[in-house]
Amino acid sequence: MLKKEELAELVSQDTEAFNTEIKNIKGGADLTETDFSNLNLEGAVFYNADLTSSSFADSHLVNVTFDGCDLTSVDFTRANLVECSFSESVLNGTDFSYATVDYGNFSDADMAGAIFQSADLSNSDFTMSENLNACRFDEDTVWPDNEYLPEDFDTSYSSDLSSLKDDDDFEQSDY
Repeated sequence: MLKKEELAELVSQDTEAFNTEIKNIKGGADLTETDFSNLNLEGAVFYNADLTSSSFADSHLVNVTFDGCDLTSVDFTRANLVECSFSESVLNGTDFSYATVDYGNFSDADMAGAIFQSADLSNSDFTMSENLNACRFDEDTVWPDNEYLPEDFDTSYSSDLSSLKDDDDFEQSDY
């Protein structure tokens, strides 16, 4: 069995060999804290992998599968993701800031704490995602049409933080 550093090198050199290798790892590969930034990947399959705290920053990913993965705190900032699947994955605290996610599949993905600051999520499907209301985004985030979002999700951004303050925060100071 290859070490995580060897797997990271293999995915950038021979995607087909990587896919074969990762499929044979019982229980999923441990690729935690691995640097995949600035890569061009097409067709890689990270099925059931633990990618916690890894980085795909500034990468170009086409048809990459992250199904069933733990993507907690993964960095996808400024990445370009086309037709990638995150089905049944955990994306708690995953950072997609300034990323473009076109035709992404987020079916049954746990989105609690995911960050979409200034991200372009055009044509991505979030209809079956979980906890999307617990994600962070700003006024520059581009969401897909409502038909690709959960019915109860509100894409309008509000910078009004007064609702987050306690009544005690408004006490007058003697100074």
